[in-house]
Amino acid sequence: MTNPGSSLVQAALRLPGVLLRQYASAARLARLRTSGFVTVLPERGTKSIRGYDGVAMASTGFVFHPLCVEHDTGRGHPERPDRLRAVLARLEASGLAAELDRREPRAAREEELLRVHDPEHVARVRSACTRAPCALDGDTSVSAASYDAALCAAGGVLEACERVLSGAWHNAFCAVRPPGHHAERERAMGFCLFNNVSAAAAALRAQHGLERVAILDWDVHHGNGTQHLFERDPAVFYASLHQWPLYPGTGAASERGIGPGEGATRNCPLPPGSGDGEWLAALEDELLPELEAFRPEFVLLSAGFDAHRLDPLSGTCLSERGYAEMTARMLALARQVAHGRLVSVLEGGYHLEALASCVEVHLGALRAESARASTP
Repeated sequence: MTNPGSSLVQAALRLPGVLLRQYASAARLARLRTSGFVTVLPERGTKSIRGYDGVAMASTGFVFHPLCVEHDTGRGHPERPDRLRAVLARLEASGLAAELDRREPRAAREEELLRVHDPEHVARVRSACTRAPCALDGDTSVSAASYDAALCAAGGVLEACERVLSGAWHNAFCAVRPPGHHAERERAMGFCLFNNVSAAAAALRAQHGLERVAILDWDVHHGNGTQHLFERDPAVFYASLHQWPLYPGTGAASERGIGPGEGATRNCPLPPGSGDGEWLAALEDELLPELEAFRPEFVLLSAGFDAHRLDPLSGTCLSERGYAEMTARMLALARQVAHGRLVSVLEGGYHLEALASCVEVHLGALRAESARASTP
């Protein structure tokens, strides 16, 4: 993505229920008021973002690699390159892109994937891409560029976590594909090749020495791969909001972890037709108390936007407001227990306009939280 270089505030961020962006062309500042606080956003088009007192402001990272668009799943497939194109176009048109610290990430190293995948699985994906186009299962197709795209997707999440952990970013969003949360240790499935969020959680534990990591998955489809990878691990708390019944058929409320990991898995299956109220109530009443008690040192979001009312692959009825409210709750959790450290990773979302709108409000909330953290 290129920086448009504009110093004028040109567009408003659409956040839940309110949109209060006032123009101050002399100072080139935008005031974004959300329901909980007022944040001063920086001049557009600047790479060095500074507040009124000249102190550098915390930034929100935005991870994207062009190879993620080259992953071609075939004509008519819902998990298509246009998903990322729609997101990028919306962020540029709104002006939000200029307020993010954008980064083209490195590829994941094989040893980083092997923390959560069998060597045979990695080799199968690599081999399939040399024979592309071909299908790994009935839902999951690859092209010649898919292996490199998957390495960049996983590497992007790994690098975002590294930068947030180091303090270079306050939080981050990873606009990557292929998605990851259905990928199991030994196989690809559900459009997913490698489990991006799981590779990052494993690295935070093994490489960076964190004792507790939390993953919230609000994709409308249950993240079977992520749950199975950590269901025996008491140091990684996996929580999921998802529609039930729906693919892949896992995620019952009774699934709470296995052996030493019992109690570190929490599923909230919700029926078709559920909307903002039901999902927010489940998050606030069932998941957040357990996440707060777990006290993670880092929060990862598997941010699917396919529970939106327009999405063709679900029967759930969330709105942009619902996603913004859930984002706000998770940012508050990260602020309370994890020094604000949060990385969000794109999973599903297959209606292009809805996906772009949801990512915009989600990223607007992340950006506002970064600016808030910079306020003395």
